[in-house]
Amino acid sequence: MTGPPRIVVTVTATANRMDAETIRTRIWRYGDAIRRHGGDPFMLDATSSGAEREAAFAAMEGLVLSGGVDMDPVRYGRPNRGSVDVQPDRDELEAQAWSAAERRDVPALGICRGFQVINVLMGGSLLQHVDGHRAGDGTGPPVRHPLRVAPGTRLARMLFPDDAEAGAVEVNSFHHQAVRAADLAPGLVASGWAPSPAGDLVEAIESPGGARLVLGLQCHPERTDSTSPAFERLWSAFVDACRRPVRRSGQRH
Repeated sequence: MTGPPRIVVTVTATANRMDAETIRTRIWRYGDAIRRHGGDPFMLDATSSGAEREAAFAAMEGLVLSGGVDMDPVRYGRPNRGSVDVQPDRDELEAQAWSAAERRDVPALGICRGFQVINVLMGGSLLQHVDGHRAGDGTGPPVRHPLRVAPGTRLARMLFPDDAEAGAVEVNSFHHQAVRAADLAPGLVASGWAPSPAGDLVEAIESPGGARLVLGLQCHPERTDSTSPAFERLWSAFVDACRRPVRRSGQRH
């Protein structure tokens, strides 16, 4: 591959929304983080046509599932017990994007909602409401709390390259849904934990070593105003992983 890796980013649609400017600022942050580390972001939302999706997935060398509203709990076989403002059309877009990323064997990164989406699409479920992890409507200053990083994990090696046994970093928090140990999808490793009124929550997930790179973070590492500089190393590692050859027609080239 020559040139920057093409990274598809699934985002909230802004059409006909009163808060469109706020959403566009959030979307810009994802693209900026990717560009800072040498990637080429391509945004898709639920209004993207079938042809646009097909073209984006055919060129995709990495996938970022970004933040947003709650998944429809029907996706993980549960009645609604606190999920709000669900958007089934975005759920469908991200299911398509995830399937394409799996077929092409490209790295994937999930952020906040995206973290939860990865867990659900890999067979896990969600706790539909947890108190104390979101400030107001999510537009003001975030709640902050420590993230305990599991020693020896991929996340630990990215955040603490000089000491992968190191323990904790402070993160922002804009979510009201969560993943508990019992909700974790088969095949994923819990690489970060945070305390809550509902007990310890899984707030970072990853694929096992040796597998295709899949990372998920409940926090928002693209928000440099409230994120440890250590997460810049995560963005760098993710974009670098997207530079490798991708699978086409079942083969690597």
